[in-house]
Amino acid sequence: MDNKNHPAVGQDHVGTILKTVEKAWWGFVDMVARLGWGRLALAILLGLMLGGILNLHMLVVTLALVAILVKILALGKHQAEQEADRAIARSQEAEQQAELEALQRQLAEARMGALQAQIEPHFLFNTLSSVCQLMEDSPVKALAMQKALIRYLRSSLPEWRDSPGETSLSQQLELSRAYLEIMQLRMEDRLQVRIAVPESLLPARFPVMMLQTLVENAIKHGLEPKAEGGAIEIHAKVLDGRLRLEVRDDGAGFPEQPGQGMGLANIRERLALLYGQQAELALEAPEAGGTRATIALPFALS
Repeated sequence: MDNKNHPAVGQDHVGTILKTVEKAWWGFVDMVARLGWGRLALAILLGLMLGGILNLHMLVVTLALVAILVKILALGKHQAEQEADRAIARSQEAEQQAELEALQRQLAEARMGALQAQIEPHFLFNTLSSVCQLMEDSPVKALAMQKALIRYLRSSLPEWRDSPGETSLSQQLELSRAYLEIMQLRMEDRLQVRIAVPESLLPARFPVMMLQTLVENAIKHGLEPKAEGGAIEIHAKVLDGRLRLEVRDDGAGFPEQPGQGMGLANIRERLALLYGQQAELALEAPEAGGTRATIALPFALS
């Protein structure tokens, strides 16, 4: 009976020794990994001195070499872990930046939509009001204006819905031509229109309804209040890589504190959202009278 138990007792003893050796080894590795190179060198030096005293040179030298090798391996592992941590941090930072940019784009699009919503009812109300007035005084002109309005809405509403940011300068000119045709029916000989835009600039990218806002302002604030009316001119050119669109009138000019109305503030905010500091709206009062409004923005073809 006792003889049968001896192998099991021996195996348990060997297992205990192996576990003790393994624990001691990993304790040694952990200690070496934690030590700085200066302290490790000092420990090796003291070990060599003690080994000389105890006549254990080979054991101490072996342990010293193993300690150096473990330290090198631990340093490589630590650097790899640090690099992995940095890679994870960069990845997380990139994800956060992408999420932030996505939120900023969504915010900009929401603000753009809100600004666009401010323009549409303003224009439609003014035009429909003009149609109503003409229906009482001149039904024939009212019918012509109604047809022009229908043509305008047929071409403009899809643009407002599908392209809230930019379309082509050509499309925006067509919208303003339709509007000016309506206003000429209303003002008759009191309104003259001159458009001078090179054909090569017609495909240029241009924000929705900004030209229309400038045209409306020129008529509302400059030409309608003037008894004899006047002329409105639209010019475009490229200068220093920027498209410059100018709307000029020879009317009464802006009231006090020009440029503070909702329409112009709307243009400035939308330009900032679309182009940042690369675009601007400038208002001037020429010596000859009237107002000159200029939108400058980066030139790009559709």
